[in-house]
Amino acid sequence: MKDILAQLESRRETARQGGGKRRTDAQHAKGKLTARERIDLLLDEGSFEEFDMFVTHRCTDFGMEADRPAGDGVVTGWGTVNGRMVYVFSQDFTVMGGSVSETHAAKICKIMDMAIQNGAPVIGINDSGGARIQEGVASLAAYGEVFQRNILASGVVPQISLIMGPCAGGAVYSPAMTDFIFMVKDSSYMFVTGPDVVKTVTNEVVTAEELGGASTHTRKSSVADAAFENDVEALAETRRLIDFLPLNNREKAPVRPFFDDPARVEPSLDTLVPENPNQPYDMKELITKLADEGDFFEIQRDFAANIITGFIRLEGQSVGVVANQPTVLAGCLDIDASRKAARFVRFCDAFEIPILTLVDVPGFLPGTGQEYGGVIKHGAKLLFAYGEATVPKVTVLTRKTYGGAYVVMSSKHLRGDFNYAWPTAEVAVMGAKGAVEILYRSELGDKEKIAARVKDYEDRFANPFVAAEKGFIDEVIMPHSTRRRVCRAFASLRTKKLANPWKKHDNIPL
Repeated sequence: MKDILAQLESRRETARQGGGKRRTDAQHAKGKLTARERIDLLLDEGSFEEFDMFVTHRCTDFGMEADRPAGDGVVTGWGTVNGRMVYVFSQDFTVMGGSVSETHAAKICKIMDMAIQNGAPVIGINDSGGARIQEGVASLAAYGEVFQRNILASGVVPQISLIMGPCAGGAVYSPAMTDFIFMVKDSSYMFVTGPDVVKTVTNEVVTAEELGGASTHTRKSSVADAAFENDVEALAETRRLIDFLPLNNREKAPVRPFFDDPARVEPSLDTLVPENPNQPYDMKELITKLADEGDFFEIQRDFAANIITGFIRLEGQSVGVVANQPTVLAGCLDIDASRKAARFVRFCDAFEIPILTLVDVPGFLPGTGQEYGGVIKHGAKLLFAYGEATVPKVTVLTRKTYGGAYVVMSSKHLRGDFNYAWPTAEVAVMGAKGAVEILYRSELGDKEKIAARVKDYEDRFANPFVAAEKGFIDEVIMPHSTRRRVCRAFASLRTKKLANPWKKHDNIPL
């Protein structure tokens, strides 16, 4: 019996070694952790239960039968993050470059099936050279099986992808279908075709970093949600994100202990909005002053900064925040901002996370670039997402909200539950100057008359009371009391029940 136990431990030790000391040292030399080190940092200590440690590939072509490492280049299993169950797979670059074979993918599919069945998030740590060429079409079929699970799991359990090395070709489509993608600066990249193929086909000379590095995907393409300095920071922030999320679409997000008075008054908010209507202010100041302990987890910080998305807690409960940012493009909505916010709103709605919307929006960004790029359809995505959402929705108008952008930003007309306005808010079709130039075109030559018309328009409409008189604003509130009012609003909505008409699925304007 002792011999058998010793043999088991020996086989386990061999499997844990991955590609061996030389390849592990090479991985460390690049500033990267190994597959198992990453899992150890991600999960609670001692909680990891591994599956399929001894699985090997079945390929016999190109002399592959002579090299059959245990685990086949991916570590899979489940564990806990702050006591809550998650499933995880971590590709091992030290074993055949983490390349995906038929059995490698089957291991990933097994834990994804279990995650859907048992209702727990899936975290994928990607560090792979792509499809295993020796297996040919079998490895492509294997990718297809993983993609199908990503699709079935979407909206059922949260899916998080950590890109911690190369991710190229067909491999990028699995992360692309997940809810959040985190990258590591200088050591991870994603692209469909690499720099060599790009040079051959288009004659463009580009580095891997320029083509698909962390900076590219967080600032330009919006493929990734955040980029971190190293593996350790990325894994720590992933643990933090998971704390905001429910385990699945049938459970609520966890309620965490909080030490912040829900009725806390913030006198500084009374002077947050400048007297000059064209002067910007930082909306993040409002977000952190509303949040429990000022804790805000921002999503896609470096992309479309004219809109802010992320998670806070109110009375210990997770809330998704969407807010216009006056310091960037005056808070205008454009193509990128609409796409970013629409995807975030749909995630929150899929997982029953209430949505707080903070509004200061002069309208949609004008220009041929926007119109040619399809701002109509992209703006409609955000409109559709808000109108479709059945979760509790609380909206606070801080300053101006004009035109179609007023309707889009979780207005009463899109089934907003509580729509508050500060006394500084203006709800109108457009600003006073533009409105007067249209209404009194015949008087444009008389500057004094026009100035008087502008002042009259501002006195009558540059306030929230016209909208409040019509019931489109539920209450005009004091800025310093915003946290108390918002907390009470969400507390009253905890038992909200709202269902959309039956349909197979909607047809959001893509």
